[in-house]
Amino acid sequence: MAEGLSALVRHPEFKRGSKEMLGITLGISAWGLVTGVAMVKSGLGVGLSLLMSLAVFAGSSQLAALPLLASGAPLWVLWATAFCVNLRFVIFSAQWRLYFEPLPRAQRLVIGYFAADLNYVAFLKRFPDLKPDPANQLPYFWGGVATNWFAWQVPAIAGILLADRIPTNWGLGFAGVLALLGLSYSLLKDRNTWISGVVAGCAAVAAYALPLRLNILVAIAAAVAVGLLMEKWLPPASPSSPSGASGASGASGASGSSGSSNGRSA
Repeated sequence: MAEGLSALVRHPEFKRGSKEMLGITLGISAWGLVTGVAMVKSGLGVGLSLLMSLAVFAGSSQLAALPLLASGAPLWVLWATAFCVNLRFVIFSAQWRLYFEPLPRAQRLVIGYFAADLNYVAFLKRFPDLKPDPANQLPYFWGGVATNWFAWQVPAIAGILLADRIPTNWGLGFAGVLALLGLSYSLLKDRNTWISGVVAGCAAVAAYALPLRLNILVAIAAAVAVGLLMEKWLPPASPSSPSGASGASGASGASGSSGSSNGRSA
């Protein structure tokens, strides 16, 4: 096992995945810090906050659940809220399945725990063709995870332990939004992805009043639908443009920036 881990870390794609996530770790870390502080200041306590950060690893659902925990809401309401907030991962995992389907189910479940918005966007940018290539895709995925997971958990734990010393009005969470916007912008390479991105933004704003952050799911669904229709009716002029992945993956990245912004969000 140690030899396999050593070979994975030495793989060029592992290093590439880790390096490409470094540019957005500032935003991830800012959101992790904010979430850590928010958990303790909501009355969750240090022990339960640490458990929630490590076990849940989903910032959007964590932040959505905190007010419900503080108000003593029923457990089913907490579960329903977290489920709705993270519905976008159903769409993400459906597309990731095209890459990781040949892997054993247990390995795919582990991948599912570490799956994150920014990892998803970076992965599709690196592998736009929806074809499995585990020899290169898995090392790239784990390289990104190695950076993303620590960039989220270390500041989150610091926020939990130093909650009494960090003001909640710093507005650090906006750095996570900027990180997603920057990465999503890099995916807007042609007419189809630009239109999908605009549709995602408009749908997220139009559906903002929906409860449980369902506007995120609306934005993703609208953008993916438009992206696929554009690919079918108005294919990119350049023959080198990736088919199918261009509109859909760019749309998913852009729509993710409209409503989620953490290491996993995640």
